[in-house]
Amino acid sequence: MKVAKFGGSSLASSRQVKKVVNIIKADSERRFIVVSAPGKRSSDDIKVTDLLVELYHTRLENRDVSALIETIFERYQEIGAPFHVDEAILNQIRQDLQSLADIPYENNPHFYDTVLASGEDNNAKLIAGILQAEGENARYVNPQELGMLVTDEPQNARILSKSYTSIYQWRESEETLVIPGFFGYTEAGEVCTFSRGGSDISGAIVAAGLKVDLYENFTDVDGIFVAHPGYIHHPESMAEVTYREMRELAYAGFTVFHEEALMPSYRAKIPVVIKNTNNPSHPGTIIKNERSNHDNPVVGIASDEGFSMIYISKYLMNREVGFTLRVLEILRDFNLNYEHMPSGIDDISIILRANQLNPELEEELLRKIAYEIDPDELRITHDLTMVVVVGEGMKHRVGTTAESTAALARKSINIEMINQGSSEVSIMFGIHKEREQDAIRTLYYTFFE
Repeated sequence: MKVAKFGGSSLASSRQVKKVVNIIKADSERRFIVVSAPGKRSSDDIKVTDLLVELYHTRLENRDVSALIETIFERYQEIGAPFHVDEAILNQIRQDLQSLADIPYENNPHFYDTVLASGEDNNAKLIAGILQAEGENARYVNPQELGMLVTDEPQNARILSKSYTSIYQWRESEETLVIPGFFGYTEAGEVCTFSRGGSDISGAIVAAGLKVDLYENFTDVDGIFVAHPGYIHHPESMAEVTYREMRELAYAGFTVFHEEALMPSYRAKIPVVIKNTNNPSHPGTIIKNERSNHDNPVVGIASDEGFSMIYISKYLMNREVGFTLRVLEILRDFNLNYEHMPSGIDDISIILRANQLNPELEEELLRKIAYEIDPDELRITHDLTMVVVVGEGMKHRVGTTAESTAALARKSINIEMINQGSSEVSIMFGIHKEREQDAIRTLYYTFFE
């Protein structure tokens, strides 16, 4: 039994949807289908979700949204036309979109979520209708009917544990169920969306709730590459990767999977396979609890920019009881989250996302650290990129860190910070962002060529 999730690029046009229909028909075990909103048909196209964001802002400006609604509806109509979808389904989609023009937005914290969720919701109705027109015993199921209850946190909802029991009740359904991704309902009946990568999260939740054997995530690539294809020409793809490795890679900049999307499947011990809608016979990349092949200690290299580093140096810092606590309390007072905190005997580096800072806040923060901590040296470095080498096999092989630093040294890439956790699953290097591509390339050729 499988859950198959199809992303926006797989559902962008009638031509792509025909491939999806064939994939579903090809395997009777694909009985639970989770869908995103239609994506881009070409590089210069606009995703339905982006059109809905525009609709949201247009409503806030008290301007007419009827033309936008018609544009969005035409996308669904165009996708469904070759399949001769029941006119009643298209009418229902049109009515749902038109209702967005009347929903009150003042003092309505769920308005944005409701507008955006309609992209996935209406696409699920359409895909169910297309499958019916193609002779499949398919049915659209709303997340509320499915039992997907979430916390009341707009744009950042989390699943409530009791949802899994409700979802399991659908396991024996004889119909092919088509479920919209990206959102659930609060216990008060309000729409709440998950964070970015929300449809992947929905797919993982449905897979865990139904206790299926496999969660298939269909996208537009043949699995997961070991490094960014924009930096490496035809990089290798991974045959398999562990949940732990994938979470590290997702956190460090891999956009194939949002890190939170893995947790429901991981906890339920359900393998996830990334497959290509345009090449469904390719085995793709499977994510599971343990890897069977540890020949290469490194499985992937990722990078993420937009970091700043606060460096604090003080002689005999290690003898001051509560030193780190005092630093963390200052960060808390400024409502700042930190990402990493490597330290030495006399110094400590605090890595945080730069988007939390502005010049005024930064000046106040440094002033308070200087006053409270009285450091010998205090400075902040901007425009850092975190480059991460990931692989559970590193703990079984000596010298991976040495090989990594030697590779960076060969390209004269200065390391501002290095951090390796005790788990030895990843090694992180902080470098200046203009050397990001050079770093990815030299590390790739060190471990994969």
